[in-house]
Amino acid sequence: MNATWAPVRAGVRHGLIELRQLFFDSHHIVVTAISTGIFFAAMVFTRTVAVPGTGFPLGVMMLPGVLGMTLGINGIATMAGSLAVEREDGTLLRARTVPGGVTGYVVGKVVMLSCSTVVTAALTLGVGFAVFPELVTHGAGSWLTLVVVLVLGLAATLPAGIVIGPLLPNSHSFGLVMFPLYAVAATSGVFYPLTRFPEWLQYVGQVFPIYWLGLLARSALLPADLAATEIGGSWRYGAAVAVLAVWAIAGASLAPPLLRRMTRQESGSKLLSRRDKAMQRVG
Repeated sequence: MNATWAPVRAGVRHGLIELRQLFFDSHHIVVTAISTGIFFAAMVFTRTVAVPGTGFPLGVMMLPGVLGMTLGINGIATMAGSLAVEREDGTLLRARTVPGGVTGYVVGKVVMLSCSTVVTAALTLGVGFAVFPELVTHGAGSWLTLVVVLVLGLAATLPAGIVIGPLLPNSHSFGLVMFPLYAVAATSGVFYPLTRFPEWLQYVGQVFPIYWLGLLARSALLPADLAATEIGGSWRYGAAVAVLAVWAIAGASLAPPLLRRMTRQESGSKLLSRRDKAMQRVG
């Protein structure tokens, strides 16, 4: 039992160390502050625009959707990008040489990204409640729904990031993840009700977890009558949980074999070859 859990414990410790380093990384703090500020500026700017068919501010409706988008981007893009970068710098190769090292590595990434995402979501909510008095909660049910959003969101997106990471050709391919994710967010009802999009785009948006995370977050933070602006005129809790669970199960099934394949393909000669090519580009 000790041998089984030792990599997990090591991964948790390493994840907490990475989390502490992340919170003291000035570059990360500045980038996060700027991106969050841009979203809040857009929300404030569109506060005078009403959600179609209601008198509710469009900018306020955007905040729960941004929470869902944050979960999606942190879970999928950041995890995939980390795998691509640390495959190239030799981190994964070193982890493979230690018994249980790859398990510890994955656990550490999950701990770090989960904690940082929760902190980001909490700060976004705190600022949101301070800036937008129109946000409401429906007692304990709202907070329970937000917990479900966080747990299911991380379960659905982190494995997806592990699946995508090994498929990226190199660490410079981050845009191959980010651009499609922002396109998905734009068609997931994050910034505008999905019911106002063409019907075929509505079907596309409902395939991905960002829409369902935003829907659940909206159900927790917006007045109940805003459900009329959603597809089917309701919050569709059952469908949201089912879709997110499918994503979580599919990701958890595909991630381990793809990660094992990636680590098996790594070698010292490949690492040296990549470094030589990098030096030639710099030179």
